[in-house]
Amino acid sequence: MALERGYPVYFILSYAEPMPGQTLSDIEAAEARFIEEIVALHPYADAPAIMGNCQAGCADRPDITAPLVLNGAPLSYWAGVEGTNPMRYRGGLSGGSWMVSLLSDIGNGKFDGANLVSNFEALNPANTIWTKQYNVYKNIDEEVDRYLSFEKWWGGFFLMNAEEIEFIVNNLFVGNKLEQGKLEIHPGKNINLRKIESPIIIFASRGDNITPPQQALNWITKVHRTTEDIKKAGQVIIYIIHKEIGHLGIFVSAGVAQKEHKEIIASFDMIDYLPPGLYEMIIEGDLKTGDVKTRFEERTIDDILAMDDGDQDEEDFCTVNRMSELLDNHYKLYCRPWVRFWSTELTGEISRLLHPLRVKRYLLSDINPFLRPLKDAASAVKANRKSVKADNPFVELEDSFSDFMIQWLNHYRDARDRHIEWKFRAIYDNPLMQFLCKPAGEGSGETELIADGPLEDKRWAALEEGGVAEGLIRIIMAVARKNHIIKRRLFEVGQEVAKTHKVLSKIRPAEFKKIARHQAQILQADEGAALKALGKLIKTKEDRAEALSIARRIALADGKYEDEEKTVMQKIEKGLGLKESK
Repeated sequence: MALERGYPVYFILSYAEPMPGQTLSDIEAAEARFIEEIVALHPYADAPAIMGNCQAGCADRPDITAPLVLNGAPLSYWAGVEGTNPMRYRGGLSGGSWMVSLLSDIGNGKFDGANLVSNFEALNPANTIWTKQYNVYKNIDEEVDRYLSFEKWWGGFFLMNAEEIEFIVNNLFVGNKLEQGKLEIHPGKNINLRKIESPIIIFASRGDNITPPQQALNWITKVHRTTEDIKKAGQVIIYIIHKEIGHLGIFVSAGVAQKEHKEIIASFDMIDYLPPGLYEMIIEGDLKTGDVKTRFEERTIDDILAMDDGDQDEEDFCTVNRMSELLDNHYKLYCRPWVRFWSTELTGEISRLLHPLRVKRYLLSDINPFLRPLKDAASAVKANRKSVKADNPFVELEDSFSDFMIQWLNHYRDARDRHIEWKFRAIYDNPLMQFLCKPAGEGSGETELIADGPLEDKRWAALEEGGVAEGLIRIIMAVARKNHIIKRRLFEVGQEVAKTHKVLSKIRPAEFKKIARHQAQILQADEGAALKALGKLIKTKEDRAEALSIARRIALADGKYEDEEKTVMQKIEKGLGLKESK
């Protein structure tokens, strides 16, 4: 889709086998070096937009990146709604990160990604055990290629060095240090989410049981006290929430690709002009006809908080973090030397080959000599197949049995998840456990970024600085914001004006965007004062008349001339020292 819109596209991929001694800081440095090379190859283009799926890298280089698109990516690892998100409790029930260290040592210093896939598949036993396979046999003529393609990708388990997975678990999943401003990819350099200058687009789904919307968005409420703080920091944060798609669907669903991802990519040029703030991306229309409209509506911190049931339930995860540190330290001190003594590359490879997910695939492949006759038998069956009617009683019985299996497995899943949450609360909500494991003075994980102090509002500095270009762009930005909603049609008309205007057309795109962002921030600080100062920027009568004409054109771009637009037009007229005709 990005290629279709004319963007150069590059991929950053990992090998299934890690390099010896590889760490997460090495990966981050390699990614940054890769992006630096891309920037060098396109010296006259904007900085590249970065799209990362799930736990896909974290580069602390705002100077070389444009919009950051985070698809199903957790940033607040402890967040969630009680009774709904059981995945976050599993690490605590296993005692934290020591199990990861043990599995890495058994693998001779390498952690098997099959363990992560196994945990994922256990979340939805109905799909793993029954639905996925049943759909293949039910739609045997259409589903075979899709099923095999997905399983080959899904079964391509990656390995990580022990240092990589231990860093991820200790600092992110158990430690939750990213939103707290304590994460150090490089020693002595903390990542401060408040200081990210690039627009951030977050795509989450209510049907995602791996990264629910709370884990994707709650960091905003920890890093910024109010919506005004986001604006003062100069950040543009956009989120889009799907109603039901699952975690993998965010990355591989054709329906999601045709709607959400397509519109995100199509909106890159528009996102660069949004003034600082918190927005929700709204997509409406009919995908079949292609009549899809996108707009950005302003939101507040309260809208994010309303998705959660409070952060009191996160207090127990501080206890989990401390317990994890204690157990992991004891394991590394007393057990690790013995486990590593008995581990070799051979035993590590044997442990990976005997993983249940791999064994399952071996048993159902040509590697198994007992299944080799199955290929000929299947061909014979296929040659003599006869279709039956949909109302055949055996077909109806088959569908009924399938529904029964799905419901039964879902009941099992729900009961298991309730038990997991109850057990977690019974252990870590216990005052004795909290007394033993929570260090004195440790709070509930409140971010250190808030302790940075109040942000200085720098949006006033250039209120009267600039010339015709700054004045026109300020007018375009003022009129395009209708009822605090940024609509694509108004934006497109503004772009048409910029491309044909004698002054604006001479400005390089990157510089134009920089001016637009600056003017949007000035308007956001005080629209009245910003428009009142237009006469200081646009000095001649001819230029002022032309500016007012451009404002009218943009205001009528969608065929409506609403009360708010009339008010803005009056302010522009007054600021330019002209009288607008009624």
